[in-house]
Amino acid sequence: MEENVQLHQDDEISLIDLFAVLLHYKLMIIVITVLAMIFAVVFSIISIIMPAEESPLPNTFTPSAQMLIKENSSGGGGLSAALSSSGLGSLASLAGVSVGGGASNASLAVYLASSNALLDSVTDEFKLIEKYQIEEHVRANSRKILKKVLSASYDEETGIFKVSFTDINPEFAQAVVNYVVDWMSNKFDELGLDNNKIQKENLERNIQSSYNEILRIEKEVKKLGASVGYGSNAWDIPSITTGSARLQLELEAQKQVYTQLKTQYELLKVQMQSETPIFQILERPEIPDMKSGPSRGKLCIIIAFAAFFMSVFLAFALNAWKNIKNDPEAVKKLNLKKKS
Repeated sequence: MEENVQLHQDDEISLIDLFAVLLHYKLMIIVITVLAMIFAVVFSIISIIMPAEESPLPNTFTPSAQMLIKENSSGGGGLSAALSSSGLGSLASLAGVSVGGGASNASLAVYLASSNALLDSVTDEFKLIEKYQIEEHVRANSRKILKKVLSASYDEETGIFKVSFTDINPEFAQAVVNYVVDWMSNKFDELGLDNNKIQKENLERNIQSSYNEILRIEKEVKKLGASVGYGSNAWDIPSITTGSARLQLELEAQKQVYTQLKTQYELLKVQMQSETPIFQILERPEIPDMKSGPSRGKLCIIIAFAAFFMSVFLAFALNAWKNIKNDPEAVKKLNLKKKS
């Protein structure tokens, strides 16, 4: 019982000692905290007044674009084949994208957004090596810088894929996001993941080819008719008639092919309008009129709290040093250590 009372008394005395130390150095604690707050406020004001290129803490802007990523009903078989045929299979595996049955268009989009191919393309397009003044290991360092300011995320619930870029220049940031969106859209087309798009492009080529063939045959028919009109030998009339009949048959056949292709094309357009493409751009980036960072108010609060705790620590350190100097035994031990 007596031991417990003694412990409580020791605890109470230690707490009183702590408060006594804080009260003794209260002026130092207040001054350091207030000076830190003033410094933080002045620093924030100066960072706002200075030009963005010279400011130590400039405003940053983060425009973003949103895309809808649709998964194949086949469960990713087309994606696996496309990745393997394009040579991206091994690279995607290193990035955590499976090229087996579990591969998805969303995982491909996330991978492409951080791929070296995209990062290098953005660097070359916007001359980021000169912009960021990179002098050593230009490719590696430019990729590191881009990965810090270029971000991509995918929401599994909504299927929305988001790309954003942060920079002190809002117009420049918007241009980068637009470029990334177009690059990814073209890459999806190159990989051949959207069968409707591929079929549409093939039909367009075949329709144009069939139309050109019709024009060629009609030109030959006119030329053959003109030769008859100018007067040909009687011996040539049978061959001209046969050639004309053959051209007419070819012309009719080409017209039927053209009609069928055109019908398929129009039906496909109707089908595509009713279906969602694999990579659909929902929202292009806008020039942001509100900064995304930094939070100067939060910075001031953090600096003030950090200064307060540092001043409290300094107060205890000074008090401990003072106690050591007033303790003959402690001084004697320190002197002995210095001599040894």
